[in-house]
Amino acid sequence: MKLNRFNPGSIRVRRGGPSGGTGVRAGGLGCGGIVIVLIGALVFGVDPAQMIGVVEQTQQNLPQQQGPADFRSDESAMEICDDNQYAMEGCNALASLNETWQPIFSSAGVPFSQPELVYYSGGTASGCGSASSAMGPFYCPADHGIYIDTTFYDQMARDLGASGDFARYYVMAHEYGHHVQNLTGLADQVRSAQQQNPADANQLQVRMELMADCYAGVWASRNRNLIEPGDLEEGMTAASAIGDDTLMRNAGRRVDVESFTHGSSAQRMEWLRRGLQTGDEDQCDTFADLRG
Repeated sequence: MKLNRFNPGSIRVRRGGPSGGTGVRAGGLGCGGIVIVLIGALVFGVDPAQMIGVVEQTQQNLPQQQGPADFRSDESAMEICDDNQYAMEGCNALASLNETWQPIFSSAGVPFSQPELVYYSGGTASGCGSASSAMGPFYCPADHGIYIDTTFYDQMARDLGASGDFARYYVMAHEYGHHVQNLTGLADQVRSAQQQNPADANQLQVRMELMADCYAGVWASRNRNLIEPGDLEEGMTAASAIGDDTLMRNAGRRVDVESFTHGSSAQRMEWLRRGLQTGDEDQCDTFADLRG
């Protein structure tokens, strides 16, 4: 995928350091509002008409909190992104993702803020606690950070057979999808539902992850002019390689659907494909079937 080189002033990127914070930034409720309302009605038995008013009021009165005191250095974005090929790819992808999602939020009248890309090696501290490269890439809603140890991509290619730049962009766009969920308030609502119904926690998490896969496809679809031959196959190979059932089989474990947290290989491919084919974030509602 031939992404344009990022503008150093257009992204937020830093190198992960030994310190982290405990502050939590608040996310607004907006373009995911209907999904949020109906999840709440499903889980808590609340009248949807009453919850719509609550959601609208919450969005209007939401306090703006400060994020954690991040570790900072004197390095410029260009210095950090120039570390290696993977770092540069991530910075280019972040700029493209910002450029793609910001207008979507603007057209919906929803406040948008950029996430921060955090590169680290081995381990670091995040607003969500200590992070280790063994966790793989992740998004922390507390500090709006996408955390990546770029050595993961070598492991992904070596151990999972998922190589190529589009496979790596898919991972980045998936984590960005969690940022979208955070900004719309969906992430908070699902976390609350998981706490109220622990037995459904994994199922709800799977739906969150599949939605993020679909959002990754939406981004790629809206930048289809930059896609090269073989890219889509790379994305599908990566989605298949990190399905829960495939990972369990490769680890010599019995496939246990109840233990899924991200979805099967078939599901992950299905939702990534849906985003690619439609380019429409409204088609990424993985909770639709729960509402009958």
